[in-house]
Amino acid sequence: MRTILFSLYLGLGLTACERSADVTPARALDLVLVPHEGEAESDQAIQRAQARVGTGHQIEAALGHLGWAYVAKARASRDEGYYRLAQACAEAIIEETASTSESRPPEALLLLGHVAATFHRFAEAEAIAAELVQRRGLPFDHLLLGDALMEQGKIEEAIASYQTGVDLKPGLQSYARVGWMRWLIGDLEGAIEATELAAGAASPRDRESIAWVRSRLGHFRMLSGDREGAKKELAIALAALADYPPALVLEAKLALADSDVAAAIAGLRRAVAIEPLPEPLWLLAEALTEVEKHDEAKAVFEELARTGERSDPRTHALFLATTGRSPDSALRLAEAELKERADYFTRDALAWALFANGRIAEARVEMDRALAGGTIDARLFFHAAMIANAAGETAEAADWIASARDLQASLLPSERRALAQLAKNLPDASPLADGTTNP
Repeated sequence: MRTILFSLYLGLGLTACERSADVTPARALDLVLVPHEGEAESDQAIQRAQARVGTGHQIEAALGHLGWAYVAKARASRDEGYYRLAQACAEAIIEETASTSESRPPEALLLLGHVAATFHRFAEAEAIAAELVQRRGLPFDHLLLGDALMEQGKIEEAIASYQTGVDLKPGLQSYARVGWMRWLIGDLEGAIEATELAAGAASPRDRESIAWVRSRLGHFRMLSGDREGAKKELAIALAALADYPPALVLEAKLALADSDVAAAIAGLRRAVAIEPLPEPLWLLAEALTEVEKHDEAKAVFEELARTGERSDPRTHALFLATTGRSPDSALRLAEAELKERADYFTRDALAWALFANGRIAEARVEMDRALAGGTIDARLFFHAAMIANAAGETAEAADWIASARDLQASLLPSERRALAQLAKNLPDASPLADGTTNP
C-alpha cells in the first residue's frame, strides 16, 4: 500500500502496579517470574510464558515473549504495573546476556522503547527506536520511531518512518497508524479508509485490538457526520469487550448527541470505575450537571481536580483552563508537557492555557501551530474561534465556529453552549449570529 500514513499504544493478591513497586527481588528475572494468578486468556499467556522462561532455554526469546504478554495484559486490564513488568523483562534480557553481548539486545530495546512511549517519554523512545532502525530495521522498529516522532510534532519524519513500516509489513499496527496520521493531516476520508483496513486485519482472537480499532473507527465516522455508522462500529467494539473504556466514552458522546443523558451517564460510570482518567471524568461530571445531579457532579469534579494531573496532565490542563479553576496551573502543566510532547494537541492545550491567562497574542501563535496540520477536531476549532474572537478577528472566528459546529457531537455540553453563545455575540452581519445548534 503506497500511501501516507496512531499507535496501538500502550498473583500474590496484588495489582501489577503494587507488585512491580513493592516486590524488590535481587534481579529483574526474579521479579518477572513471581507466580502470576488468574484465569483469563491474558493471564494464561503470562503463565505459559513464565514456564518457558523457567526452563532456561533460549532465554532471550522467552523473556521477550513474556514481556509482550505483560504488555497485552496491561492493555486489557488498564493496569500500568504490567508495563513496568514488561520493562523488567527487558532488563532481565540485558542481565542474562551481559556476559555475551556488549550492546543491549534488540528484543530488550523494543520492549524498553514501547514502555518509554507508553509513559510519554518520547525523546527516550525516539533514541531507542533510532538505534533499532540502524541495527536491524524491522517493521515495528520503524513504527515505534514514527510514534515517538509524531508525538514530538515531527510530522514529516514520522510519516517517513510509518511509510517504511507499512511497506515492510501491512497489517493492523501499520494501517492503524496510517489512519491516525491521515486524520492529523486533515484527510478524514483517508483516515476512515485506512482504519477500515486495520479493522479488517485484526485477529478474531485479539478482542482488545478489535475493541480499540473499532472505537477509533467509530470516532472517525462520528466526525464525518455518520452517526449510524459510528454506532455500528461501537456495537462491534462493545461486543468484543463490553467494558472497554474508550468505547464507553464514544457511546456516551453519541448518547449525548441524541440527548440521551441517562445512557451517557450509565456508560461513563462504568468507564471511570475501570479507568478514572480526566476525559471520562470530565464528561461524566458535565452529563450529571445536565440532569441537575449537582452533588454527584461536584464529587466527580473534585476527583478530577485531585487526580487529573498525575494521570493525564494535558487533558487536566484543558480542564483547569476551561473551567477557570486554575489558569496558572493549566499553563504550568501545558508548558511542562510541551517539553516532551509537542504534537498538535499539546500545542492546543498550551494555546488554551495562554488564552485563559489573558495572553491572547501568544495564544494565537500557539493556536496557529496546533492547526498547522489541518486536523479535523471540534475542540481545536472551538478554541480557535474563541481565541480569534478575543483578538478581534470576528470573521476568522465565524469560520472556525462553522467548522466546529459540523463536529460538535464530540464537544462537551458546556463547550457547545459556549460555541452557541460566541456565535450570538458576533456582529449581526454574520450568518452565525442566530446561534442555532445542530449537534
